[in-house]
Amino acid sequence: MTNTFTAPVKPKTEDSFAITFAPLSLEEIYAKANAPTNGAVVVMSGMVRNNTDGQSVVALEYQAYEPMAMGVFYQIAADIRKSWTDVNRVVIHHRIGRLQVGEISVLVAVGCPHRGEAFEACRYAIDTLKHNAPIWKKEHWENGSSTWVSIGACEQSGENC
Repeated sequence: MTNTFTAPVKPKTEDSFAITFAPLSLEEIYAKANAPTNGAVVVMSGMVRNNTDGQSVVALEYQAYEPMAMGVFYQIAADIRKSWTDVNRVVIHHRIGRLQVGEISVLVAVGCPHRGEAFEACRYAIDTLKHNAPIWKKEHWENGSSTWVSIGACEQSGENC
């Protein structure tokens, strides 16, 4: 049996990735994705909504296995550059900790010369992140109960968590 080792993907210096307790800023993420050669910057902002499946949500709590999640973010950027070679910048920032309704939990931005590729690459990034990154959320319900959910499990079940 042969063991193979795949070296971690190294991010490009113009890309930006983070997992943080700090609030996320649309303006900061946009600036990180912007470049003089861009014709488009597409930003996807994921927010805490006030309900899931008809149940009132008062807060979400996020946890991540950070080393592996960052590796997933780097791989997403590498995959994007293979499929959309004109992409200039990839930015993926995710919050952890307890977030209230209306707060931003994830920001993904892609800067590219053309809008079509920017939209496609941004959608690929958020869909792949939700499917592959080891990030979990705990939904805190209005009735006082709570439930942990893997973000990937939301996608696999067909729910838009």
